Amino acid sequence: METIERGPEPGMGLADRLEWFRCRLPPSCHLLAVSKGQPLDRLREAVHCGQRSFGESRLQEAISKQQALADLPPLDWHFIGRLQANKARAVLRKFGTIHSLDSLVLAQRLDRIAREEGLRPRVFLQVKLRPDPAKTGFSAEDLRSDWPALQALTGLDVVGLMTIAPLGLTSDQQVNLFETCRALASELGLPELSMGMSGDWPEAVQAGSTWVRLGSALF
Repeated sequence: METIERGPEPGMGLADRLEWFRCRLPPSCHLLAVSKGQPLDRLREAVHCGQRSFGESRLQEAISKQQALADLPPLDWHFIGRLQANKARAVLRKFGTIHSLDSLVLAQRLDRIAREEGLRPRVFLQVKLRPDPAKTGFSAEDLRSDWPALQALTGLDVVGLMTIAPLGLTSDQQVNLFETCRALASELGLPELSMGMSGDWPEAVQAGSTWVRLGSALF
């Protein structure tokens, strides 16, 4: 069975690691550097190497980083953590893209706040396509049922679907899961897919992901 390269050799510097991934990702797939827990000097180094898109899941940590890095050219901040309703306004103010919109009720709340704030964030709808008690998200059936109501939300730019593969899947099962997500996005006319993390990004890329979220494999 062919061995899939998961990441660069240990000991490589961040610049070389970024280049390693860039050489292996197709032009249609963007690298989202998951910077949660990373010190500011690592983010500055990544920016110096040309990285502009960063993913954070803890609001206060992200705000602190954004303030400390304000001297840099504008960066592309993505919220990738579970979005709590009481933090929706603050997240909308600080992130241009949200990957974890997991219910119609939350979508309607975000839409109302976004219109109040004069914002129109890019959002990915999180889908759960396999049983997984650790994850939330729309089922395929619920998403199809809620789709007309989601399309009516003028304050949100719904660009695609996001999914996370449960632990314990084989490589073939991961590809199958990601291909199912791709088919669902195609059915709904959504062009983007946020699929794949450090342990399964090759399978996600094979299935057509347009954003891979890389933390430990990169940093």
